[in-house]
Amino acid sequence: MKRFFLTTAIDYVNSRPHLGTAYEKICADVIARYKRLCGFETRFLMGNDEHSQNVFKKASEAGLDPLAYCDQMEREFRTTWSHLDVSFDDFIRTTEPRHKAGVTEIAKRLWEAGDIYEGVYEGWYCVSCEEFKQEKDLVNGNCPLHPTLKPEWIREKNYFFRLSKYQQPLLDHFAAHPEFLQPDVRRNEILSLIKGGLIDISVSRAGQSWGIPLPFDPGSVVYVWFDALINYASAVGLGSDPALFEKWWPADLHVIGKDITRFHAVIWPAMLMAAHLPLPRQVFGHGFMTLNGQRMSKTLGTIVDPIEAAARLGVDPLRLYLVKEVAFGGDGDFSWDRYEERYNVDLANNLGNLVSRVTSMAHRYRGGRVAPGTSGNDQLARLGENIVADYRGAMDRFALHEGAAAAFRLIDGANEFIAATAPWKLAKDPAAAGRLSQVLFDAVEAIRLAAVLLAPIMPASSREILRRVGAASDGLSFDRDGLWRHDGERIVIQDGPLWPRKELTSVTDDIKNPSPAAIDVPAPTASPAPAAAAATPPPAPGAAAAAVDARISIDDFMKVELRVAKVLTAEKVEKSKKLLKLSVDVGTEHRTLVAGIAEAYEPEALVGKTVVIVFNLKPAKLMGIESNGMVLAASPDGGTPIVVSFENPPAPGTRVR
Repeated sequence: MKRFFLTTAIDYVNSRPHLGTAYEKICADVIARYKRLCGFETRFLMGNDEHSQNVFKKASEAGLDPLAYCDQMEREFRTTWSHLDVSFDDFIRTTEPRHKAGVTEIAKRLWEAGDIYEGVYEGWYCVSCEEFKQEKDLVNGNCPLHPTLKPEWIREKNYFFRLSKYQQPLLDHFAAHPEFLQPDVRRNEILSLIKGGLIDISVSRAGQSWGIPLPFDPGSVVYVWFDALINYASAVGLGSDPALFEKWWPADLHVIGKDITRFHAVIWPAMLMAAHLPLPRQVFGHGFMTLNGQRMSKTLGTIVDPIEAAARLGVDPLRLYLVKEVAFGGDGDFSWDRYEERYNVDLANNLGNLVSRVTSMAHRYRGGRVAPGTSGNDQLARLGENIVADYRGAMDRFALHEGAAAAFRLIDGANEFIAATAPWKLAKDPAAAGRLSQVLFDAVEAIRLAAVLLAPIMPASSREILRRVGAASDGLSFDRDGLWRHDGERIVIQDGPLWPRKELTSVTDDIKNPSPAAIDVPAPTASPAPAAAAATPPPAPGAAAAAVDARISIDDFMKVELRVAKVLTAEKVEKSKKLLKLSVDVGTEHRTLVAGIAEAYEPEALVGKTVVIVFNLKPAKLMGIESNGMVLAASPDGGTPIVVSFENPPAPGTRVR
């Protein structure tokens, strides 16, 4: 059986996890779930880094024994990861006996090989990083990662690792394995660092008791970073379980933050080379999660609690936001406004609305049972098959954001398919019964396949969607469930909304030129004539056309702002025969409009349609609903209105002139 061993960085336990920490764990969880979906026997390792002097200090401040404090923090971390549905298979603590065995094994091997030697170290030491810093790396005398902290000058007896000896072997490994460190920007940074020359580094601290003693000098403890790196191997039996180690080592992927890439792509592989152990196959250095442009940091106080973020809109909406909105490998900025906006756009208005519409039509037209009917245009099936190929290609190279986007292309395709095939019209034609059955089946199948693609990102929501479209969610296999299916009856369940729409509490961050309001407006009524016009004598009989020129200037026309809008949702207004409530995407925002076209259009027929709206009308209320804009429609001879639309729609928000 294929195996995949995946790890994340282990976390300092001097404070609770924040959203930046959670971002790494959620992305790694998506990879682990995807690998399981593809049939890999997967081992997903996480853990806590407990031998830090910062942890010792925090325990002292709390009046606790360090180990008791670490026990307490383990519960905090496990609770957070469980709440966020992170499916780790193993959780290691650096105070465990199995980890001590692994650290002792590596230290012995390096000592016996002559790659650890005794010396004296003096230099700038950052207490928060627990790392010595070179003078050239300081920023205005302070640590670059903790700009409010000035490092201390320390001189002490240390044991050193001969990192300089492995400069050329590391360059050779990078040349032979260009995939070893990703993304490319991280690889280029580390190659530049290696080529610039490596210096030997300290692997011990003297005069401290909180740590793992060196096997050849029990008076010194292993430096926390040296200790921490070894967790990946000690968790799978290095020094304690040879059979387990043989099964799982080397790791297939280390997922870590870009600030510790040097440790994982330079020092760790050099340690393994010195110990004559295989190197991990790949290291992926993701970017930072920022808050309003600042890195999430306990020191800087720019922290978002992941449990609070999940409580706001739900665990799966948070997971989707972090995966879909941030290019994996790059930095991403968290915004409460953007988070709420994407919830409405991607889930309430798009995926959730699609599931509700299709399950509702399946019950209305086929009693909740859908099966293939008369075959027609198989464009949705072809789209699904192409998207699956794109999705797998993206996920295999860890472009998680592209994988999420691929799944949503299928969702968009299903919405467009429904708008084009108009099941509500087919239902009125007895001769189209077979075609209607096929359309409903294809729509249900598109939802099923999209749920499978989203299963690694939104596991609980995907299970619920699969339940609603009559598909099994247990034991999903991509080889079986990641294919477009052309047969079989589905028993569809109609239920309440998956993601009720949330009213946005403030203007979203990315609106550059917001309109005066974010509500709807009815058609304008004729304005009264200016007072000056009332004093003008009436024109002579027969001269009216010549005396009055009703044409407007270009300046008048430019005051009316017409924009392209895509209809996201449509529903009838209660107690009104003529009005529909629409939610539309106008590029920079979403708006609610009330339009008097209910007698001409079924709500489902408008969803996905691109129309033109008057963008800059003042807000007004119709039937208690605030409206912001007016849909343009033509009414030939005062009859049934026909909305203005496009054969090849431009992007929402495009100005119509």
